[in-house]
Amino acid sequence: MLMFIKVAWRNLFRNKKRTIIAGSAIGIGLAALIFVDATIIGMRKNMIHSATASFMGEGQIYRQGFKETRERDLTLNNSHDVIKRLKDEDKVAAFAERTISFAMISSPANVSSVSLVGINPERERHLSQVDEALIKGAFFTEDNPRNCLIGSKLADILKIEVGDRIVLTVAQVHTDDLSQEMFRISGIFRFNIDEMDRGMAFIRLEKAQEMLNLQGEVHVIALKFTDMELGQKEDWGFWQQYSQNQNIARGWTELMPELHAALQLTDFSTFITAAILFGVVALGIINTLFMSIHERMFEFGVLRAVGTRPFSVAMLIIFEAGALALLSILFGELLGFGLTYAISVVGIDYTGIEFAGVTFRELLYPVLQVDQFIIYPFWVFVFTVVIGVYPAIYAARLSPADALQKTF
Repeated sequence: MLMFIKVAWRNLFRNKKRTIIAGSAIGIGLAALIFVDATIIGMRKNMIHSATASFMGEGQIYRQGFKETRERDLTLNNSHDVIKRLKDEDKVAAFAERTISFAMISSPANVSSVSLVGINPERERHLSQVDEALIKGAFFTEDNPRNCLIGSKLADILKIEVGDRIVLTVAQVHTDDLSQEMFRISGIFRFNIDEMDRGMAFIRLEKAQEMLNLQGEVHVIALKFTDMELGQKEDWGFWQQYSQNQNIARGWTELMPELHAALQLTDFSTFITAAILFGVVALGIINTLFMSIHERMFEFGVLRAVGTRPFSVAMLIIFEAGALALLSILFGELLGFGLTYAISVVGIDYTGIEFAGVTFRELLYPVLQVDQFIIYPFWVFVFTVVIGVYPAIYAARLSPADALQKTF
């Protein structure tokens, strides 16, 4: 075994230029695979964070049927008890109760329909990014109950600015009587999400409950957990525990099934990328080993003529493939780490791009993980050795008489 290793390693550098070219091709393929995997992981985290942290939350609790119909009277059952229990949950980092209803918003210049959301400003700060998305004004800094936040596109439609007055009209629960009150624009936000920038307005929770005649009830409680992964565990007991009394608790994977389906495709994308890269690598390995065999055809003929068994010749070629793989892996890991780390510091700007219903709001940072430098190199080594079996069989089957006639 030691002899095979020494001879294989020596033969690898008999033609340094060819070895460097082949090793570089394999190493670049490995580096590309590490980079692609790290980028996909970063993209997954970015998309999940953009979808959940902007406003929706990592999970929600609401009344059965509310998500489908948005009926104003479908308030959360026993909401005060649910809130009390959530305060004692170790896995819940933050939560925010909300009212959600359709409303009409009007200014002296125009009128538009919006989704009017009543929020608790203090709790909302710890769960969503409404305060961070403000481009003008302030986030309910005063105690004025008639403060209102609207999106930038809605402000353009209504032709209003911070400090201007608007009128909100909603239909009250049960009676359908119209409730109409005047508010002052205290802030304008921009999420780069058309649905929010054009069709949402925020007021204080207490004022929304008063206008809707909800008597302290809420429609939705948005959740943020201590671990982002908890929001996508559909079999977690938390969801069953709070899905009682006609209430439903769901994670973001069920609230946004299109995003969940898109993220599931990323594993398939990694597989396709790996298949393409390994295909290119396979051609390089076969070409390198066959060129090495043909250059040493006379040498193999002498080995066979003096009694070397075909199995030993084949093992020599396989060990050469293994040595090439190790050299390539070392280069590929260094290149992959350097490239990925550099990009992970600088980031990739995809902000404003929409995919699967989610708009990227932050820079995309590739995520380096230890298994990327263990699993992928292992399979590159195995793949290289397996590919080397075909040239090894070819060399083992060489006829000594024919091989001795070849000389360079």
